[in-house]
Amino acid sequence: MRVIVVGAGVLGTMHAWQAVERGHEVVHLERETEARGASVRNFGLVWVSGRAAGPELDTALRARELWEEIGARVPGLGFRPNGSLTLARTAAELAVAEAAFKLPDAAARGYRLLDAAEVRALNPALRGDYLAGLHCARDAAVEPRVAQPALRAALEATGRYAFLPGREVRDLVGDRAVRDDHGQLHEGDLVLLCTGAWLGGLVRELAPELPVRRVRLQMMQTDPLGETLTTSVADGDSFRYYPAFAGPELDALRAGQPQPPVAAEHRMQLLMVQRRDGGLTVGDTHEYDQPFGFDVVEDPYDHLAAVARDLLGRPLPPVRRRWAGVYAQCTDPGLVVHRQRLTDGAWLVTGPGGRGMTCSPAIAETTADAAGL
Repeated sequence: MRVIVVGAGVLGTMHAWQAVERGHEVVHLERETEARGASVRNFGLVWVSGRAAGPELDTALRARELWEEIGARVPGLGFRPNGSLTLARTAAELAVAEAAFKLPDAAARGYRLLDAAEVRALNPALRGDYLAGLHCARDAAVEPRVAQPALRAALEATGRYAFLPGREVRDLVGDRAVRDDHGQLHEGDLVLLCTGAWLGGLVRELAPELPVRRVRLQMMQTDPLGETLTTSVADGDSFRYYPAFAGPELDALRAGQPQPPVAAEHRMQLLMVQRRDGGLTVGDTHEYDQPFGFDVVEDPYDHLAAVARDLLGRPLPPVRRRWAGVYAQCTDPGLVVHRQRLTDGAWLVTGPGGRGMTCSPAIAETTADAAGL
């Protein structure tokens, strides 16, 4: 078959990967010269630990297997099974971690509950102040700024993949073709629209009642830390944002331990991942009300730097860059992604939210099965 994939973020690239893996030819269109959205403006986390029990966790676990398989074949992804530590600094946060450790699927998530000494033995860079850590061995990381180019290089080596950047798709023509803004018609046996946070234009015309919203975040990256951060790191505020931790202990945390005003205003958690050059990617915030601001705000960065300092027991290295990004999030909490069949030969796949980097390989696999690839 000839498959037309629109959108070269991680979701679109993984759909292209699935099609080529199954023996098909792919024409891959991207409106930018390179993907510039959430697929490169994220932590590179393969984050199993906080996923909701059921289909979401199943998808994340399958994606984790696929990331490892693909990472072995494409070293440029920078895949590493480094796991994560979510650090509890208060009794209320520790109670949430203890409840998570007792979940029926704790073993599938790779949970261990470690005291402070065990945390430091696992990750010696964490010399700060905390009571315990929830370790998730199934979490992993990749390098988001180079993942898509590395995947494309591997796809191009098959001889059955063509990447056409700088092509904005304007029309879905018939059931199985698209026309780009150069006037060129791309015909195939299947069209897969993986357009990320681009929800206007053609996407609005094809799916005017799309149950997807846009979410804005702020992040930053530092100079090299000078030592190895052996796991990804989250603070106790992360418990508030992931469905796996819902329960009476989290309710008690929210009622008895309000977030600092700046963290509450920007819906913040600390996530921290070390890049291959030793720098740290640190974030993040969540903004849902549009229109989004066009500037970045300093207070969240100050808060994140202070929390990171408390956990590391040392100041962060100098900040090298700051950025904002926008991703698309399905508003149905029961769905991992919005997948819609537009015609007999065209599908729209969007809205994985903050799960895009984690779940994209398994989302693409499911689409390929549903579309008969």
